Amino acid sequence: MKFLGIIPARYASSRFPGKPLVDIEGQTMIRRVYEQVKKSKKLTEVIVATDDQRIATEVLSFGGNVAMTSDTHQSGTDRCAEVIANDRAYDVVINIQGDEPFINPDQIDLLATCFENPQTKIATLVKEIGTPEELFNQNIPKVVRNTFGEAIYFSRQTIPFLRGVDQEQWLKKQTFYKHIGIYAYQVGTLRALTQLPVSILEEAEALEQLRWIENGYAIQTAVTTHETVAVDTKEDLNKILKLFFNK
Repeated sequence: MKFLGIIPARYASSRFPGKPLVDIEGQTMIRRVYEQVKKSKKLTEVIVATDDQRIATEVLSFGGNVAMTSDTHQSGTDRCAEVIANDRAYDVVINIQGDEPFINPDQIDLLATCFENPQTKIATLVKEIGTPEELFNQNIPKVVRNTFGEAIYFSRQTIPFLRGVDQEQWLKKQTFYKHIGIYAYQVGTLRALTQLPVSILEEAEALEQLRWIENGYAIQTAVTTHETVAVDTKEDLNKILKLFFNK
């Protein structure tokens, strides 16, 4: 199978405008993401999908591939679908977050293995939750899975709820998973997903993937042990500088 890695990158982030071009110890964020993704053993090609010429110019400056896309897309999924709209060269698209400058390429390769099963249409990663702070943080989506490793539901609330058990004991009684926001789709499925209207559960939780579940799509999951560090705000950037560069 041929895997295409697409990194959606927007300049007009509400919480951190210009985020893809921010400098991280001498390299822009988008360059760091791109170069990490290129280390994947599974990807045939990597493309940055953007609606901003400044980002496109930066990607071209370090020899990267870039595709200009519409500025009306509501999600990275929609942006990926535009890139692949008339392309028949790839079997699977992997949608990689553009704000994780130290993404581990092993996570990309792990996600790709989900498609060794020809029945897989959509796949994503999950990671076991290890602290109460993560478990009860509503900014961290949780996942429950069936016995086949498919996602049953995603929620900002802690799921499953443990009836009759003190919350302090939940991590001792149950394995909980958080969602890692990297997706892979068969190309035909990706095109179909963009035609679905916003769903009730998606609106309720503000989680796009619930639209797919609500419309009958199975989402295969794989369990990663690698942590991801995303940059959503300038404060997150400061944390990364401390974590990786002792700044």
